[in-house]
Amino acid sequence: MLETLYQWFWWDKLWLPAELSWADLEDRDGRVYAKASHLYVTVPYAFSFLLVRYLFERWIATPLAVAAGIRHRVHLKVEHNPILENYYSTHSKNPLQADINGLSKKSSLPVRQIERWFRRRRRQDHPGVLKKFREASWRFVFYLSAFIGGIAALYNVSMKPIKGSMLDSQYWYYILEMSFYGCLLCSVAFDVKRKDFKEQIIHHLATLVLLSFSWCANFIRMGTLVMLVHDASDILLESAKLFNYAKWEKTSHGLFVAFAVVFMVTRLIIFPFWLIHCTWVYPVHHYPAYFGYYFFNVMLVVLLFLHIFWAYLIFRMIRKFLFGTVSCSQFL
Repeated sequence: MLETLYQWFWWDKLWLPAELSWADLEDRDGRVYAKASHLYVTVPYAFSFLLVRYLFERWIATPLAVAAGIRHRVHLKVEHNPILENYYSTHSKNPLQADINGLSKKSSLPVRQIERWFRRRRRQDHPGVLKKFREASWRFVFYLSAFIGGIAALYNVSMKPIKGSMLDSQYWYYILEMSFYGCLLCSVAFDVKRKDFKEQIIHHLATLVLLSFSWCANFIRMGTLVMLVHDASDILLESAKLFNYAKWEKTSHGLFVAFAVVFMVTRLIIFPFWLIHCTWVYPVHHYPAYFGYYFFNVMLVVLLFLHIFWAYLIFRMIRKFLFGTVSCSQFL
């Protein structure tokens, strides 16, 4: 049964054009191709990233935060109350007045005391600025390094145009990017949860699926461009967060505006009208459309819809910022 499913899943007509088979992607004549077995290494690398992140946040990000005047604030724990804790965990962190009155009767506590308990309980769960600063520092360093690595990979491709062959720089760029996104999925349990938490999970999963498929189907160059386009704006976003946490508001606002511009250009113009256009139009000039062709493009469109959702949030925040009703720091 498992053998049959395995053979069906890796059926070459499913993932490759009808004229090609997996045998055509075997190394020969000095050409090196990506192999699905290479992806297994991303699992230990993802856990290695967790260790590297822990060491980075402890020995580099924390001293930087202290130098920027950021201190760890300790919130006093509220007195444990099983009735209130159960409601907080299973129903709502912001109970309505009618629910507060009901909890008052159940726990035999005054309404004022229950309201105070929920305020302190929410404050207890609220992540500190130091934690946010460390996370943003880690992501900033990776995105900056990945962006530089992506530029180097594309430069190597232009200098060594071996048709269809994968270069060492492309191999490591792919493996490290996929390991990083695997690390992000592993760390969601203890990372700061934001309003777009669900969208972030979908984004990470879609990115991993997209990268895995493009790796197996040898769409390495297009995958490299997609990752590079995404990393460009992420660098500015994380740097804006860092300056916001350090209370450098003018610098943070300037970087946020720069992030918004780069985001719109790369993810709403270059990504759909150049990259997706290339993957939709040009392949069918060489091969008839096949399942892998549709699968790859559908995953790209999923990312595009997520970009449109985030662009809406960015536009809304900028509008409020320009009219002075809110600071863009609330988005960060």
